Amino acid sequence: MPESREHPDAVPAESREHTLTGARGALFVREWPHPRPRYTALVAHGYGEHSGRYAGVAGALVAHGASVFAPDHAGHGRSAGERVVVEDFEDVVADVHLVAGLARAAHPGLPLVLIGHSMGGLIAARYAQRHREELSALALSGPVIGAWELPGRLLALDEIPDTPISPAALSRDPAVGAAYAADPLVWHGPMKRPTVEAFARMLRTVDEGGDVGSLPVLWLHGDDDRLVPLPGSRVGVERLGGALTERVHAGARHEVFHETDRAETLAQLTAFLDGALGR
Repeated sequence: MPESREHPDAVPAESREHTLTGARGALFVREWPHPRPRYTALVAHGYGEHSGRYAGVAGALVAHGASVFAPDHAGHGRSAGERVVVEDFEDVVADVHLVAGLARAAHPGLPLVLIGHSMGGLIAARYAQRHREELSALALSGPVIGAWELPGRLLALDEIPDTPISPAALSRDPAVGAAYAADPLVWHGPMKRPTVEAFARMLRTVDEGGDVGSLPVLWLHGDDDRLVPLPGSRVGVERLGGALTERVHAGARHEVFHETDRAETLAQLTAFLDGALGR
């Protein structure tokens, strides 16, 4: 199996590996354990990437008192499935729920928080609609939610163009883009029509799926995010509701956890979790 490449500032953290039986076959899960955790955290990664790119986030959460669990979604990273094909995002939500069960079994009774980036933000939003009673907090980073125009534009074409994500769109830190470009577990090809269709369906589902009540929600976004523009996400975040905390980063691109001001972003995340968890 190829080695993953984490972003250059990744905080070293001991990790364990699990394999569960997900909706589409073998589901690979990374765990960054804490010897005496105060809470558990789930991390849902974005399109075309994998959980190993979140070692820095996991390191900050472990230092804050969490045990962290993060799956490679079906068709991504080290999990089973045709590369980057997601036929139904409800299956991916079910997989994340399976990982939540793993976390609860390891640490019964602890609060559970969910952090989703980009496509993972769409997954996390739907998870919160379906299972909000299980969550103590929800954090969304550059979430694909609301008025995201890309699926409609692509589906209007006879053929989806072979235009991979530009590494420069991720962060102002060139080392982040370089690590992404060299990572063999990242998908560097075009989007696939079944996945684009699934995105379009799930965007509608979340829009119509109701709010999340009083659940504490943190929304993090870069105001120079050209992959998932901020105004479109705002529409979805406002519909999702919850007790919202908004943090927009001036000049930041798509991956705020890997941006040049990532220490500030991680501090915002842990401060939000302190408030949500009553600590």
